[in-house]
Amino acid sequence: MSSLAFLVALLLSCSSMSSAARRLEEIPKPEYPSHPTVPEIPKPELPPHPNVPEIPKPELPPHPTEPEHPKPELPPHPTLPELPKPELPPHPTVPEHPKPEIPHPVPEVPKPELPHPAVPELPHPVPELPKPELPPHPTVPELPKPEVPEHPEVPELPRPELPPHPELPRHPTIPELPKPEVPEHPTMPELPKPEVPEHPAVPELPHPDVPEVPKHELPPEPESHYPVPESKP
Repeated sequence: MSSLAFLVALLLSCSSMSSAARRLEEIPKPEYPSHPTVPEIPKPELPPHPNVPEIPKPELPPHPTEPEHPKPELPPHPTLPELPKPELPPHPTVPEHPKPEIPHPVPEVPKPELPHPAVPELPHPVPELPKPELPPHPTVPELPKPEVPEHPEVPELPRPELPPHPELPRHPTIPELPKPEVPEHPTMPELPKPEVPEHPAVPELPHPDVPEVPKHELPPEPESHYPVPESKP
């Protein structure tokens, strides 16, 4: 149902679009007036530049010369008398202390002379002692092996019978819907190209003659009255 509703909506939108396009084609386009041509304004003629008269150079008075000042004579540096060196007293000598004689706390004890004990002489030869007869090792009887009981046989359990799987319903088959016929796009008619008017030719204006302006000479730099510092070697 949803797909059918979608297709119906598509058909309605296509039909509305085609009707709107036909209405737009039927509306006549308004004809706009051509742009008015603006006349060119003539350039005003400028008067020539006035000639500037040359200004006479003013005569400057010479710089006054300053007299040289005499250098002041400084008094000589006073000489200081040499001071006598102070005599220091000699270092005092420390007397040597005699070493104290330490008496021995433990007097030496003379070692006592111990007499050696006399060892009695044994008669030779020493009689041989008889070897004791050891009893033979007892024989360990072989023990019978214990009989291990066999593992009991586990009886096979019967497998439970499972119920058969239920058959699932098959997917419903969707019927093929007929394809809607889409209308062809309307062809736009070719509009005639508007004729553009040619641009008017602009007449060339004569260039005015500009007189050359004379160059002004700058006055010379005044001499400075400050002394020039001597360069250090």
